[in-house]
Amino acid sequence: MAFGKAPKDPFGTAVGSLIERATFGALQTEEWGQFLHICDVINATEEGPKDAVKALKKKLSKNCNHKEIRLTLSLLDMCVQNCGPRFQSLVVKKDFCKDKLVKLLNPRYNLPIDMQERILTFIMTWARGFQGMVDVTEVKEVYLELLKKGVEFPSADTSTGGPKSSPSSANPTKRSLLPLPTGPTLLLTAEQIGKLYSELDMAKMNVRVMSSILKENVPGSENPDDMNLLQKLYKTCRVMQERIMELLVTVENEDVIVELIQVNEDLNNVLLGHERKQPSAPSSDLLDLSTDSPCPVSTVLGTDSAASQFSGLSK
Repeated sequence: MAFGKAPKDPFGTAVGSLIERATFGALQTEEWGQFLHICDVINATEEGPKDAVKALKKKLSKNCNHKEIRLTLSLLDMCVQNCGPRFQSLVVKKDFCKDKLVKLLNPRYNLPIDMQERILTFIMTWARGFQGMVDVTEVKEVYLELLKKGVEFPSADTSTGGPKSSPSSANPTKRSLLPLPTGPTLLLTAEQIGKLYSELDMAKMNVRVMSSILKENVPGSENPDDMNLLQKLYKTCRVMQERIMELLVTVENEDVIVELIQVNEDLNNVLLGHERKQPSAPSSDLLDLSTDSPCPVSTVLGTDSAASQFSGLSK
């Protein structure tokens, strides 16, 4: 005779049953109307958010059916956008974002690249916080943990959601993971932190100038001087990003890490923007990062060689 209550089937609740049907692998594509109905059910009841997250966990747990995972990610995205803090506060917990979502990135699941990047985009976006009272401490820890492992997150503008952009048609630019060095942690002095912030300000200026050039120059009628500067900015920003990624896995100061993450994301976005407009732009695998790289223009990029950015901080 069994004692105690048997675990409740997550698909046995009203919203759980809807989620199971809406993410069934035999469906050809997302049923957005059904997804919106699920959001309404979640919002209408006290237990709706909890029941929905339990059902989503079961659907994602050890599931090797790529079609079901894709549908579930689309549903999750819509729920996050439409169900507010009661739902959001549950998906940003480690037992969901790390134990369910990030686990799907394990090679054994062999997820397509666009699905892997969608999961990473969720983590990155949620770590930045929501409008409303949602504690993002746990998902931020997951985000930092992934960054320190060398995971390079996709550009923020590759996020997909709702009927506006079906993830099945998304194919964001893939950036290979950087083989980051391992070593002892780096405790920065006040002077080093000041120097780092100054150089990060230079990186931000480079991003602003590069963004401005990309916006002002229409393909086919580019200003040659702008294009020359853009290429130098591109190479400099590449080297800056490489060094920032190295610092992220060694620096201990939390405030510095937050600043490094933000600048890294800004650099990543503008570099991707350039690569999309310039298919011939060198990839990170081909870029020459030696000290013989061309020096940046002093008025925009600073007077030091691009390859020496942040170099003094490791000594």
